[in-house]
Amino acid sequence: MSKGSTAPESPDPGGRTGRAAGPGRGGSRSGRLIRGGRLLQDGTPGGRVFRIVARLIRRPLLPAVRLWRRNIQLRVVAGTLLMSLGVVLLLGLVVIGQVRNGLLETKEKAAQIQAAGGFSAAQDRAATTPNVPGEDGVRAGSSVNWRSTLVEQLASGGQNAFNVVALSLDSSDTASRGARASGEVDPARSVPVALRHNVALGNVPYQKFGRIHYTSDKPSEPGLVIGKRLNDAEGKQYELYYLFPLTQEEDSLALVKTTLATAGLFVVVLLGAIAWFVVRQVVTPVRMAAGIAERLSAGRLQERMKVTGEDDIARLGEAFNKMASNLQLKIQQLEELSRMQRRFVSDVSHELRTPLTTVRMAADVIHEARVDFDPVTARSAELLGDQLDRFESLLSDLLEISRFDAGAAALEAEPIDLRQVVRRVIGGAEPLAERKGTRIVVVGDEQPVVAEADARRVERVLRNLVVNAVEHGEGRDVVVKLAAAGGAVAVAVRDYGVGLKPGEATRVFNRFWRADPARARTTGGTGLGLSIAVEDARLHGGWLQAWGEPGGGSQFRLTLPRTADEPLRGSPIPLEPADSRRNREQAAAARTQDTARNASVPVQPAGERPPLSPVPPRIPGPPRAAVDPAALPGSGARVVARTAADTEHGHGTGQDRGNGRGNGTAGNAEREDGTGER
Repeated sequence: MSKGSTAPESPDPGGRTGRAAGPGRGGSRSGRLIRGGRLLQDGTPGGRVFRIVARLIRRPLLPAVRLWRRNIQLRVVAGTLLMSLGVVLLLGLVVIGQVRNGLLETKEKAAQIQAAGGFSAAQDRAATTPNVPGEDGVRAGSSVNWRSTLVEQLASGGQNAFNVVALSLDSSDTASRGARASGEVDPARSVPVALRHNVALGNVPYQKFGRIHYTSDKPSEPGLVIGKRLNDAEGKQYELYYLFPLTQEEDSLALVKTTLATAGLFVVVLLGAIAWFVVRQVVTPVRMAAGIAERLSAGRLQERMKVTGEDDIARLGEAFNKMASNLQLKIQQLEELSRMQRRFVSDVSHELRTPLTTVRMAADVIHEARVDFDPVTARSAELLGDQLDRFESLLSDLLEISRFDAGAAALEAEPIDLRQVVRRVIGGAEPLAERKGTRIVVVGDEQPVVAEADARRVERVLRNLVVNAVEHGEGRDVVVKLAAAGGAVAVAVRDYGVGLKPGEATRVFNRFWRADPARARTTGGTGLGLSIAVEDARLHGGWLQAWGEPGGGSQFRLTLPRTADEPLRGSPIPLEPADSRRNREQAAAARTQDTARNASVPVQPAGERPPLSPVPPRIPGPPRAAVDPAALPGSGARVVARTAADTEHGHGTGQDRGNGRGNGTAGNAEREDGTGER
């Protein structure tokens, strides 16, 4: 049996398709504002509104986002629920589609059999009905009466399972030609127009799904309409339709949907509970291990996991406890070894003082009588005195280092003027500077530089820096700069000697580190000076940082807070000096650009530019203007690589600074001066 179908509506040929506005087509004002960024720029009302709205939306979501990121159990359960819900929905759609197709197919077959029997019975009745003329010789109204009788007879066997409608072949004259329907069916709305068109053109049954409407208050219902063109007793053609309601099938499908929804919801909840239970079995030991690891890192080395069972989690707990026990044992051994080492250094330092005092007294007697000795013995007496001085300094440094290692170093802070400390340090270093041919220049001492600090420790730090700068300054000037701004004060010591090679500034504060192990210490350094200096700076809550470039000198900067226990946010003195090679090249490039823009002044070729002297003018310049240290980032140690030009005119290779150096600065990795990087 063929099936009728409705042709799809063709698109309007005269309709115009939408067109996106291009760059030159204006668009709405709001679109132009958003594209131009005016609503998002700072300082505009739109930008403030946007930020306020974003903040209001983001604020309630932050706890949920934080919980989602930190709780793996929540993520696993939520993922399981979402995937289960997707599977249940997909399975439900497939099952509902199969059930619907099965119900419709069964109903369609039964309806086709029922309609075929009715069409055959109507055709047989038309063939067996006698043609009796009326009084005027015409069977007036007999077709209408015959169709009414036929509809009643065919519909009587339906028992509300179907309804029958008989229509005239001419769809525009149904009222005059007599439309007949059973069960209060409205033929005009119940029989689709497309189906009537197919029935009028063919001699086979056609069918179509639609809705059955009634003339009474009974609501419409879905149904299957099957129709065929037939001949009545007078030989005139008419249309006969069977209308089969699909109410029972619709109720059955609704029951299936409800059952699937209930079962699917139950399955999703059950899978979520299973996932929560399973994940909890794994997450709980992991959380316990994380908590115990945090307590172990806090120093509570006796913490252990509770192990039950023999599964993988239990083996993990046993391995964790074994690791913790081994760590505790190793840490205890290291602590004991460290205590023994500190005690050994302290005991040896103290015990050596007594024989050292005796040796010192004997050496002084020999040194005073050296004029009576021969030249070789006299020189030996002088060397003995020098080495004893160095030995005493080494013992003092070892005692100080042992105090720092034991955490017994105490800070006696009081308000001091760093200018007085600098003057005392320079006064003590003047003899060495005269022998080296070096002049020490102080910059920035016009105003008081006051801070709460331990004068003895600060003086020791600055003395070490100044002596190192003089020793390795190659006879050039050493500049000591003081500055104060905001909550910080700083003292920088700049020399123009051999400088530091790349990577040496990160090791310059290590104990006993030397850039050139083969180079002798001419001033009797112990190799612990900078290590003690950085510990003194850290004890103040300050920074001791280094910068250098090969052949361009170096600069060490001490930054201290104005008041004790005040955190540092920056330093008033940049770690990289303004006369560094990079800054000079940038300044020269800026001057070249300015000269090129000025047409009246010829540009000097780069190859003819005279070399810049690394030595600053001997006349001290004005002090740098004080700025807020928060606006000046701090600095990590930075070393500038030597260029080809500096290699030709260099002043030697990097060497040891006379004391131990290394990566021990307080705040060495806090900030990067001049670069804005932390």
